Amino acid sequence: MSSATVEQAYREEWSAVVATLARRLGDLQRAEDATQEAFTRAAVVWPRDGTPEKPGAWLTVTAWRIALNQLRHDRLLTQHAAELQPPTAAAPDTPDDEEILEMEDDRLGLIFACCHPALALEVRVALTLRYLAGLTTREIASAFLVPEPTMAQRLVRAKHKILQAGIRFEMPAPEALAGRLSGVQRVIYLVFNEGYSASGGGQLLRLDLSTEALWLGRLLHRLLPGDPETIGLLALMLLLHARAPARQDAAGRPVPLSEQNRGFWHQPTIAEGIALLDRAILLRRPGPYQLQAAIAALHAEAPSFAETDWTEISLLYGELARLAPSSVVEVNRAVAVGMADSPRAGLAVLEPILASGALADYAPLHAAHAELLDRAGEPEAAAAAWSRAIATTENVAVRGELQRRVAQRTGDDNEGTGDATG
Repeated sequence: MSSATVEQAYREEWSAVVATLARRLGDLQRAEDATQEAFTRAAVVWPRDGTPEKPGAWLTVTAWRIALNQLRHDRLLTQHAAELQPPTAAAPDTPDDEEILEMEDDRLGLIFACCHPALALEVRVALTLRYLAGLTTREIASAFLVPEPTMAQRLVRAKHKILQAGIRFEMPAPEALAGRLSGVQRVIYLVFNEGYSASGGGQLLRLDLSTEALWLGRLLHRLLPGDPETIGLLALMLLLHARAPARQDAAGRPVPLSEQNRGFWHQPTIAEGIALLDRAILLRRPGPYQLQAAIAALHAEAPSFAETDWTEISLLYGELARLAPSSVVEVNRAVAVGMADSPRAGLAVLEPILASGALADYAPLHAAHAELLDRAGEPEAAAAAWSRAIATTENVAVRGELQRRVAQRTGDDNEGTGDATG
């Protein structure tokens, strides 16, 4: 047996084992330590004795015994002995169906604990990547563009807060489930978006983060298969991720949506996303992620940029603005209206946002404004907007693309690009 077997088990079972121990112990740090030691033992035992029939159950029982031994060593077992009973499986490698289902429920509880609203948003993202996706502290630090010791301390403080605040590793009460679930979905989509269009650094794409978000989306969908917004979120991420091969050229420069070679778009991923969207729509409970997935599907199904159904897209953005109003949605709606109707119509949508100053440092706002002004025949005003877009863009690759577009401006381009980064 190669180390690949243990690596596969780590990928598939890490979060389930941590979740089960965290619920039973009420302590995420102890759960993590015991789980890590169980994988260390597996790397020694499995090559010698063979891979267990149920690797997840072997790891769970082994980690549980490690945790109990540590508790005894710390003289904490006595007062909690009645509460801390071993798992009911007859043997580490032969759990019954009920135990497997319980482990899945534990993992769902871990998701909600990591995304608890009492925690800062960046902490929720970090915890989710560590304990659900199984990324190392070093990998998470790289994703956040911070030093590893900084991220390590952030995770330690978060685990202390979970313990001190009494955050439980369980499903929320029914009356709180909808709000808490939207928080989980938000965290997963934030991870995806940072991979789809990195906020900083020198690359447009962070495929490692997009891949992790898709894995998390699939996990959430498997645990909550009947929730339409969970299905919509996964569909949306798949439909956007399918464009990745065409979104930058061989030199790593971003390629606008209007210039992308659609032959590079990954059709099986598009088909999977559309099938999921169709399934969500049949549940007749529309929501923001389903609407965004429907918009992404229209882009995916359009034979070319010129043949995109911008009228339908602008209508969908209007419905999205009604269900989940935000200035960012209005920016996207302005672009769609500008393509479906006229640049002046798009500028009218943008005007209240510009006047409010709410997104003064939001580069896509200024890029959209600049392009609409160019197409409306106002090159001087457009030049000022392009300068603001460049000044507020932190991603080096995207900034370079904006500078390229400014250099190539002709003042009479009425086609537009729809999106600076595709």
